[in-house]
Amino acid sequence: MTEIQKRLFEMQDLKYREFHSRLMPNIDKDLVIGVRTPQLRKFAAEVSKNGSAAEFIKVLPHKYYEENNLHAMLIEHIKDYDATIIETERFLPFIDNWATCDMFKPKIFNRNKDKLIGKIYEWIDSDSVYTVRYAIGMLMKFFLDEDFDAKYLDTVAAVKSDEYYINMMIAWYFATALAKQYDEAIKVIENRRLDPWTHNKAIQKAIESYRIDKGTKDYLRLLKIKG
Repeated sequence: MTEIQKRLFEMQDLKYREFHSRLMPNIDKDLVIGVRTPQLRKFAAEVSKNGSAAEFIKVLPHKYYEENNLHAMLIEHIKDYDATIIETERFLPFIDNWATCDMFKPKIFNRNKDKLIGKIYEWIDSDSVYTVRYAIGMLMKFFLDEDFDAKYLDTVAAVKSDEYYINMMIAWYFATALAKQYDEAIKVIENRRLDPWTHNKAIQKAIESYRIDKGTKDYLRLLKIKG
């Protein structure tokens, strides 16, 4: 057992492990230690300062779920955009679950959106489920506000997949787009550009959102695909 693995097991919470494992049915429970995210983030800050981060992120794949999350957090501590991209692209093929995928959001991306968008277009064409999910997540995180362009909606709508974890992210993206960029996003829903399951899931998630008013929710209900 490595020194970092020992430290992770010292933070183990078995009740949390039991709960969190159920949220990731595709991950072997034996590979989940059970470390709460705030503790893991605190540990990542410690590792990033003590000089062992560079050595840890050199080694892929990792054994445990928490090691992957720690890896993602350590990449988030990198101060240089180009170095962050290099390490992100090394790491993406090893992401094997939605939770690691969705928590990984380097803040430095926010200051380099002009460069990031090209990478997102590369990632969204990947054959890897979680690389595609990550690309859509980055469009949702960084390109639905002041840097929004309607062409990004087209990019996501064009993703066709049988993979549950991709389609769930597409639905989440459009539910968020309906809250933030309604006038453009509603066109995708009205024109039924998504497959029926993803279309209805996007509407469901939008209806569940506190950011969308009752009148809009009532209209969205009328747009559900029946049967």
